[in-house]
Amino acid sequence: MPRINRQYRPQVFGLLQSAITSAIAALIANPKGMALGPFMFSWSTTWLLTWLSMIPVVLLAAPYVRRLTDLIVQRED
Repeated sequence: MPRINRQYRPQVFGLLQSAITSAIAALIANPKGMALGPFMFSWSTTWLLTWLSMIPVVLLAAPYVRRLTDLIVQRED
């Protein structure tokens, strides 16, 4: 299986993290008690919309979140 170059590691991390987070958020946001077919359609469309919305937020915010984390958390030296 071909692998993505290391230089894109932060972007791949952001894509995966936003996919998982938005999938859970979409699961929570969808109405309960629906039949499986309509629920899966509703969940998948909600997830796709939230994921596409969160990708730029996560990728653009990541460098600032790292810097803020570095200011808050003690260094190991």
